[in-house]
Amino acid sequence: MPLPHLPTLLARRAGLPGEGTTVYRAAHTTETDGLFTLDVAGDAGVLSLYADLSPEEETRLAAACGEAAGLAGIYLKRRPVEARHAANVTREWLSPPEPIWGEARAEIVALENGVPLLIRPGADLSIGLFTDARPARAWVREHAPPGGRVLNTFAYTCGFGLNAALGGAGVVKNVDLSRKVLAWGQENYALSRLPAQGTDFLYGDVFEWLGRLRRRGDTFDLVILDPPSFARGKSGVWRAERDYPELAGLAADVTAQGGRLLAMTNSASLSGPSFERLVASGLTQGGRRAHLDTRLHPGEDYPGATHLKAQVWALD
Repeated sequence: MPLPHLPTLLARRAGLPGEGTTVYRAAHTTETDGLFTLDVAGDAGVLSLYADLSPEEETRLAAACGEAAGLAGIYLKRRPVEARHAANVTREWLSPPEPIWGEARAEIVALENGVPLLIRPGADLSIGLFTDARPARAWVREHAPPGGRVLNTFAYTCGFGLNAALGGAGVVKNVDLSRKVLAWGQENYALSRLPAQGTDFLYGDVFEWLGRLRRRGDTFDLVILDPPSFARGKSGVWRAERDYPELAGLAADVTAQGGRLLAMTNSASLSGPSFERLVASGLTQGGRRAHLDTRLHPGEDYPGATHLKAQVWALD
C-alpha cells in the first residue's frame, strides 16, 4: 500500500483553518488519491477509509497519520460505497468504538470559530460535526436575523441552530428524526451557556413538521435545509437529485416574506447548476418568487472538493 508523504501533506494545513478552530480536515481525498481522509478534533484523529485494506495496512496507516500529525489517538471509519445501507447491521465494523492506534478520547470539546462543540470520535460514522459546512455555519452566525425566527431542519447536533442563536436570532427551532442527536445538540447549546428548552428541539420527520408548521401559520426569517443525499424512511426512499424540489417547496411555505432559505446538499452526483435548478423549481412550485443571493463552499481544508453545494436564496 503506497502512502502519500504524510508530513508534507499535513504541513499544507499550517495556519489552517485558523485561530479558534481545533476541528478540521487534515487530509482530503483529493490529496490522497481517494484512499482516505483524516479529520482532527483536538488531539484525536478520525481516519476514514474508502478502500479495502488489510488489518495490518489499516494499523500502519493510522500510526503514520497519528505520528505525522502529533495526535494522541486515531479512530477508524470504514466507508465502503454501500456503508449507508450496511450501517444498521455492521455498525461496529464500520465504526469501531475504540481507537485503532493510540489513546482513547471518548469525548472532546473542540472549537469551531471559537464555538465549543462536543465531538465523539468513536460514537458512530458521524462524529458530531461535518467540517465541510464550517463556512456555511459561519454565514448563519453572521447573518442570523436579529431577534428573528430560524428553522434548522435535519439538524443533527444543531450546529446551524447554535450559530443562529449565537448570532442573535430570537427563536431557533431544530428538527431531526433522532432524539439522540437532538440531545447532543442540547449539550452543544449548554457549552455556549445558551438555554436549551425542549420546545426548541423538535423530534420527528422534517416533512411532517414542515406541514404542521405551515398549518399553524408559523413562518421563519431563515430556513436551513441540510438533508442527506439519500435516506430511507416510512414514506419511502429520499434522493436529493429527485426529491429536493418538493422539500424546497415545503420550506417556502414556512419562509416569511423577505426571508431567506439556505439550501444545501452533499450529493456528489449533483453539480452546482443542477442543484440550483432543483431548488428554483421547488420554490416556483411553492408559489414563491426568489433569487439566488449567495453561494457557499467548503473551507480551505477541503482543496478541490466539489461535493458540497450551499446556496442562499432570498424570497420575495
